[in-house]
Amino acid sequence: MREFAVPPVVTVPDEDNTLTALWDAAENHPASILYMRSFDDGVTWQDVTAVEFREQVIAVARGLAAAGVQPGDRVALMSATRYEWTLFDYAIWASGAVTVPIYETSSADQTAWILEDAGAVAVIVETPEIAAMVEGLQSGVKHQWTIDEGAVEAIEALGEGAEVDIEARRTSRQADDLATIVYTSGTTGRPKGCMLTHRNLLADIRNVIPEVPIVLYEGGRMLLFLSLAHVLARILQLAGVESRTTIAHADRTKLTAVMPVVKPTTLLAIPRVFEKVYAGGYQKAVDGGKGHLFEKAAACAKEYSRALDKPGGPGLGLKLRHKLWDVLVYAKIRAAVGGECTTAVSGGAALGPELGHFFRGVGITIFEGYGLTETSPVLSLNFPNAIKVGSIGRPTPGTALRVADDGELQAKGPQVFPGYWNNDAATAEVLDADGWFSTGDIAEIDDDGYVTITGRKKDIIVTAGGKNVAPGPMEKILDVHPLIAYAMVVGEGRPYIGALISLDSDMLPDWLERHGKDPATPIADLTEDPELLAVLQGEVDKANATVSHAEQIKRFRVIPVELTEDTGEITPTVKVKRHVVMKKYSDEINALYDKER
Repeated sequence: MREFAVPPVVTVPDEDNTLTALWDAAENHPASILYMRSFDDGVTWQDVTAVEFREQVIAVARGLAAAGVQPGDRVALMSATRYEWTLFDYAIWASGAVTVPIYETSSADQTAWILEDAGAVAVIVETPEIAAMVEGLQSGVKHQWTIDEGAVEAIEALGEGAEVDIEARRTSRQADDLATIVYTSGTTGRPKGCMLTHRNLLADIRNVIPEVPIVLYEGGRMLLFLSLAHVLARILQLAGVESRTTIAHADRTKLTAVMPVVKPTTLLAIPRVFEKVYAGGYQKAVDGGKGHLFEKAAACAKEYSRALDKPGGPGLGLKLRHKLWDVLVYAKIRAAVGGECTTAVSGGAALGPELGHFFRGVGITIFEGYGLTETSPVLSLNFPNAIKVGSIGRPTPGTALRVADDGELQAKGPQVFPGYWNNDAATAEVLDADGWFSTGDIAEIDDDGYVTITGRKKDIIVTAGGKNVAPGPMEKILDVHPLIAYAMVVGEGRPYIGALISLDSDMLPDWLERHGKDPATPIADLTEDPELLAVLQGEVDKANATVSHAEQIKRFRVIPVELTEDTGEITPTVKVKRHVVMKKYSDEINALYDKER
């Protein structure tokens, strides 16, 4: 069993909570700009200082308390990333309550389950459309407010004149108290609520900040556009206050307009964003008849980045070529992200070494890391003075990582959660008596402590957008249809979810005859049949209605044969061997992401 551990650089005091840094900033650095707030979709921005933010947090927290929210109560927050999300998160904590984030794209079934399981007493939603959906659920929620319909002002008004001691509530929450319940999909069944304490979150971020001074620092600007329901964005939200790095929130669809205004010095992004920046630069070059030049520039950037890791670094010739391409190409790419961005943090899915080397060669160093919701989330990271492109870095300070005998990566540290909400059985499956958490990923650790993920022990799919998708529920819905023998959902590292469908050869002849077709028609001749595809699309639509937008199947393909045990794709217990099917039908999977097919 291979193990690598790094001692902590910070230990969280028992009396601290996620509000400690905000109160410290307001008292000792009141003029520090914590946020750039937009009131008109990113056209104009207003600075929010530490003392201004704290006072608004207190006002909203007082209103929540006046409405009846008690310390320890769960308050759900269902909105896209925006300033108000962060404001409500801190206000919920200041009232002594626990935040339960819900993706704004979640289905009614998913939302109802989370509200019920968490026992939420209140929910704050973003839009009237979400509000209408939530109002139709039998969730037991007592209070509901809508951000786009004046939730902040309405809640503040409730607190005016109320006899509520927010300071007492704030200080009543200590490091080991529950801060948030973040729901994450399992391989089967309902989403599980990960309980994260104030210590989990603070230990994670406080041990990282000293190691990344070129990323998080007072005067730096960080653009947040990932969903704050995702724990990675959430921990960076905390990091902004802890380091007094200015945070701007943005709608990801408006990034092109926002970046030149905010001029971020660092970005938090998922691999898909970097892929789009690269693809956009390449396509623009192709459109201008300079695609071949872009390819040469990209090759030089990667060569330059790789040379940085070698003794002596880049040679003179490479430096000169790199400088030329910097003027012609790289500067334009940096300008596309505001012109001042030199670093970025990538998480949620594997970035890939080629893309990592390209961006470092362009002048934007991407620090790729690894973690899970259950680990708050960061377990490992590539640091400024310790980068191995293609790896997920080394354990963060205070963290121990080991590879079990079966190859599974296990983790231990103060950021590891205490367990799942209302689910002791699930907790026991992943957390042993000594505090080691089983990640479900297969990994290797080299002699220098760098970790590389080589596979997944279970079948959770992580898209290029960082969304965790459990394929089982959708596959079961599709498998019920008579024409479908097996459905296999795919999308690991891809921009969206797709599916392969194997037809049932026993049921197919009857359907063909009813539709005036030769019942002996081979499956291979039906993969593009319009009538058949229409039927299958209807089943896919039904499955899509049960999940969030990011989990929905965007495209599917009918494979030309039926999967069988005899041909090695099906187990004796009638389960699809995913790795076999993915290898054997890789062309069909690739075709799902080929826009020309």
